[in-house]
Amino acid sequence: MIVAPGGGFVGLGYDTGGTAVARRLAQRGVTALVLKYRTIRSGDDARQLPAVHMKEMENLMARATTGIPVQIPPFAGEPHAVEDGVRALQIVRQRALKWGIDPRRVGVIGFSAGGFLAVDLAIGDKSSRPDFVAVMYGGLRTPVPADAPPAFIAAAADDEYQPHDPIMLYNAWRQAGASAELHVYERGGHGFGLKSKGVTSDHWFEELIWWMQSRGFIMVL
Repeated sequence: MIVAPGGGFVGLGYDTGGTAVARRLAQRGVTALVLKYRTIRSGDDARQLPAVHMKEMENLMARATTGIPVQIPPFAGEPHAVEDGVRALQIVRQRALKWGIDPRRVGVIGFSAGGFLAVDLAIGDKSSRPDFVAVMYGGLRTPVPADAPPAFIAAAADDEYQPHDPIMLYNAWRQAGASAELHVYERGGHGFGLKSKGVTSDHWFEELIWWMQSRGFIMVL
């Protein structure tokens, strides 16, 4: 599994949405690799976010507030991230024998911006698609092809940025005739990750493992 952290294509939540998830996957017998993809330049002061990113966040909030479920345009940093994701999939498959990986069971799990990236890879060129994706509070990219890989989609209903995206994603996958499973938790907000909050979104990881087992992506231990 390739793990793509979030960060708005400005930074990377490398620990909480990367290495922590990879370690948890490894405990369940899954070979996990964290993708350190390129982001847009933030300048010398990391506290000063680029103007383009601030505008993107304003657009996200405006869309969430209106309640109108529409697709948003690609983020400024998205194209380079996609290039890095494609390259990562190529490297994993090229070295699959050396690393003891089945090249036909290579998935991508993405969080927030990483979720958008996972979707981009899933609907991109057929030769470089993952075999399955897990989209954690990511967003819609279209068109979704009929042979898109199976998708596990999870988010919270009280996500302040993307309350409609999980349903939009699921509908797009199903309308294309592709396989998808959707989990919308009542509470959890945006970026709930592995941190326990005492709500049902705390259990997404086990549900992901069950889904992967049911589809034969990992062995039942």
